[in-house]
Amino acid sequence: MSAHLATSVDDRPHVAPVWYGYRDGVIYFMTGGRKLANVRRNPRVGLSIEDTTGGSVNWNVSLLGTATVSDDPDRMDWARGWIFDAYGDDDETETQTETERTDEQVQSDGSGAADTESESGYALVEVTVGSVSWNVY
Repeated sequence: MSAHLATSVDDRPHVAPVWYGYRDGVIYFMTGGRKLANVRRNPRVGLSIEDTTGGSVNWNVSLLGTATVSDDPDRMDWARGWIFDAYGDDDETETQTETERTDEQVQSDGSGAADTESESGYALVEVTVGSVSWNVY
């Protein structure tokens, strides 16, 4: 199950899937590209998670919170270990390739200027949850 992360910079929303982990009121995920660049510029984020069976939604939850970026290698290794293990993947690089490629596609702002953030690297993002709403179906 993945979450969809919503970020916004300069009134330009961006939504993308992330693999995540949750512990003690904090959502953790590893990312790079546009998601990371946006979080660095505006730490207010939203996440949406839903559980489905056979195409039917069992429940969904929407979370609003404040993101903190960690570039600390030890902290990143700690989070990477249990987040990616939960998805049955030992190598996050291969798993993230398609998502990161999508994030780093050039988006035009109409002026022909590139709007990519490939220089932003790869980091751990920790979202302290501020509010939650959920539905059970």
